[in-house]
Amino acid sequence: MNESQKYAIVDIETTGHSPANGDRMIQIAIVIMQHWQVVKTYTKFIHPGKPIPLFIQDLTNITDEDVKDALPFEAYADTIYELLQDTVFVAHNTDFDLAFLQAEFTRAGQPKWHGKKMDTVELAKILFPMSLSYKLGDLASDLNIPLESAHRADEDALATAFLLKRCWEELLTLPLVTLEQLHKRSFRLRSNLAQLFFDALVMKRSKVSDDREHVFFNKIAIRKMAPTPKGYEQLQPYPQTVEEKLALLQKAIPNFELRPQQFVMMDRIYEKLMAKQEHVIEASTGIGKTMGYLIPSIFYAKQTNQKVGISTYTSHLLDQLLQNEIPVIEQILGQPIKVALLKGMNHYVDVEKFEKQLKSLDDSYDETFTLLQTLIWLAKTKTGDLNELNVSGGGQLLLEKIRKTALPKTTMPLYDFYSRAIQSSKQADIIITNHAMLLSDLVRHDQIFNEFGGWIIDEAHQFIQAAINQDEKIFSYMNWKYLFGQIGTYEDEALYFKLSKMAYKKHVSNQQTLQQLEKRFLQLVQSFDEAITILFNTVKKHPKNALKQQKISLFLNELELPQAPFEKVASLIQQWLDGAKSLHLQFMTDVNELAPEHQYLLEQWQYWMDELTIKLSEWDDVFLRQEDNYSCWIELDKRSLPGSIQLYKKPVDVTNIIHKLFAPIREQSAVIWTSGTLTVPNNERFIANQLGIDASIQIEKLHADPSYYDGAHVYIVDDMPDIQTVSQSDFIEEVAHAITNAVRMTEGRSFVLFTSQEMLRQTVDLIHESELLSDYMLFAQGVTAGSRMRLLKSFQKFNHSVLFGTNSFWEGVDVPGDGLATVIVVRLPFSAPEEPSFKARAEHLQKQGINAFTELALPEAVLRFKQGFGRLIRSSHDRGAFIVLDRRIETKSYGQEFIEALPPISIQKLPLHSMVQQLGNWYNEKR
Repeated sequence: MNESQKYAIVDIETTGHSPANGDRMIQIAIVIMQHWQVVKTYTKFIHPGKPIPLFIQDLTNITDEDVKDALPFEAYADTIYELLQDTVFVAHNTDFDLAFLQAEFTRAGQPKWHGKKMDTVELAKILFPMSLSYKLGDLASDLNIPLESAHRADEDALATAFLLKRCWEELLTLPLVTLEQLHKRSFRLRSNLAQLFFDALVMKRSKVSDDREHVFFNKIAIRKMAPTPKGYEQLQPYPQTVEEKLALLQKAIPNFELRPQQFVMMDRIYEKLMAKQEHVIEASTGIGKTMGYLIPSIFYAKQTNQKVGISTYTSHLLDQLLQNEIPVIEQILGQPIKVALLKGMNHYVDVEKFEKQLKSLDDSYDETFTLLQTLIWLAKTKTGDLNELNVSGGGQLLLEKIRKTALPKTTMPLYDFYSRAIQSSKQADIIITNHAMLLSDLVRHDQIFNEFGGWIIDEAHQFIQAAINQDEKIFSYMNWKYLFGQIGTYEDEALYFKLSKMAYKKHVSNQQTLQQLEKRFLQLVQSFDEAITILFNTVKKHPKNALKQQKISLFLNELELPQAPFEKVASLIQQWLDGAKSLHLQFMTDVNELAPEHQYLLEQWQYWMDELTIKLSEWDDVFLRQEDNYSCWIELDKRSLPGSIQLYKKPVDVTNIIHKLFAPIREQSAVIWTSGTLTVPNNERFIANQLGIDASIQIEKLHADPSYYDGAHVYIVDDMPDIQTVSQSDFIEEVAHAITNAVRMTEGRSFVLFTSQEMLRQTVDLIHESELLSDYMLFAQGVTAGSRMRLLKSFQKFNHSVLFGTNSFWEGVDVPGDGLATVIVVRLPFSAPEEPSFKARAEHLQKQGINAFTELALPEAVLRFKQGFGRLIRSSHDRGAFIVLDRRIETKSYGQEFIEALPPISIQKLPLHSMVQQLGNWYNEKR
């Protein structure tokens, strides 16, 4: 092993990204590491020969003053070049640091530096595949590596050196088989990580290891399933009185805050579970809803020996329950709780599919990289939930290939995560799942959820959206073309080419049959293209296409498409599938004699046949089946046709779907529906009716004590322009002005909520151009890369930050304490009237003589508004300002409904300049 290897860990700060365009270095730091110890450090400020741009000064805290006495790079070039000799060059993104350094060497008359390089971004992505972010600061925070001032070369280089060492230590914890697989594929990586992996492998082989933490499937190490907790003590009876509850909770939560309504909720749920009755509870923020249903559920489950199911909307909320709430309750009860987390099958990895993928040797860089991430993840994950993996866009394609889509052939193999989840749910008292999984039980042969004593449906208002999502069909032109590309013709040298070569070699099929199959495929692709051209041309003739908008959507029934071309595609798909299955069967007769790579080819063929079978059903649903309770529309972007064509088919009313699911549950179990927002002032049963809850079941409203909201201020800005009377650009200018003033007054930590992605983007662009918030970190949904949760996590990491969001940020995101100072509502959250899903539901109501504004648009908007306010105050100690920039709340008769939906708190209506002044006074007073 190469014990004495020297690593030069380098970080540079520069005036910009391009030395060719005159950007120069302003600081360099080099840390020399040997035997995993820092043996030397070198750091220098460098004079760039030009002023340092302001945003670089903000980012690095390096000013013109800092570099004024420094020399230009040429003065240090010899020393730096010498330091790098006989080392492995390491940086957190070598593509930038090394390329910039090489350009500076060339400029200073030095030869190009030659040697091996290692990129700690690439290395960390492989070894920590569950990290949310691979920025140096985020990794340092996750791995407890000291880093006081990110973007200073000296600190960054040292943190990168410790990250390299931490990666080495992580390598040594991996099972031997994982290291072997890692090393075998590492030669395809972009930086020279193979030697590091080899060194770890040699060290691992030199030690006798008795691995008891993993099970193995064909040289893949998989973390063992945690044993179910045993040795339960008998639980004491349910605490009936306030004193008993207090005694129980204060035992584990020293600063427990008495919330009388939480105890009311606990009692009501316990009583309804025992009586197996249905109940609806609107529990506002501040009650402690989660604890309010978990404690009675656990007591009920233990005392009656019956399971309780808890269903919520998002996977994030599921994980929160398991990681945050359950451990607290285990402390309260002084014993472990048998709890299982169960998600839909396609959330889980299929280890057998993954193993087949590993055998394939013609992967792209993205696929190779994702295979390595998955190998390491399998040795660590407790759940097998693919959502835990943080992979690139290209890597997502691989994940789709290794998702679980069918039950394993043998019962409960130890390596199968979905089987493990089912198994642990059978032994559990509390099963936590999501609405989508519960809805899947409607179509599942072997129903999982049929023997429960009770159900708690949390975030109950979202059950409607979950039912819509469950029943929607989506046609994507690009997905179809990708599928055709994977199968291909003989000339394409894709899957069909490989399979037909194998067929010749094995004498499995004659040339005529194979040519017939290819001919059918060509006919299919041609008729598909013809059908899409007809669709495209029909859209082009539609009057709506004459509008200036780049993105348009049209209902399919407005287009009057001819049926024959679409029927022809369906018929040709079926013909090709018949031929493809027949070829597959011919191979399967002598499958035992096939080499592993040939078996892998056949499995790929089976996979794409299955995918096309699903696509055929989707094609029939979207183009050939007209159903009354569904709306179907096409969306496209005129700038990229036909690539952007997508069709959506969604149910208009899901009450019957939900009723069908709950009819058998209601017969044998209690059903408790709960959420922070279940009612709106003038339409109390808006959600309850859509959920099919009988009118005889009252909605119980539990509200936090008014003092809970003492820290909240609501400001309505009454001199904003009316969007109907000014141009959009003028309106956006005023909005940007209001936002920048409010943000600067509270020093950031603001959510800005929009209803339109386009308006969000234009506002953010204008704020960037103005540079009025140049010293703030701005995160914008749909503009800044990353998922909703990743944006939220980034937002929380910075004191001076602003998060601009649309619909999905109005609810379900938690920023406790001082993390959020203001929520700014740009427009009242009405759905856009032309948004197809909303438009279809509105038309459905109008046909029944129901007013779509008062019965759909308004209550939906008021609910969202309530949820937006709910982001602000998450505990009685929170303080925050809720600012409304939409004048309609004051000028329209329905505005009062929005105000009534808020808790009883002081609301001030005032012009912008006064609001900003008041905001400043309030903010300074609370500091």
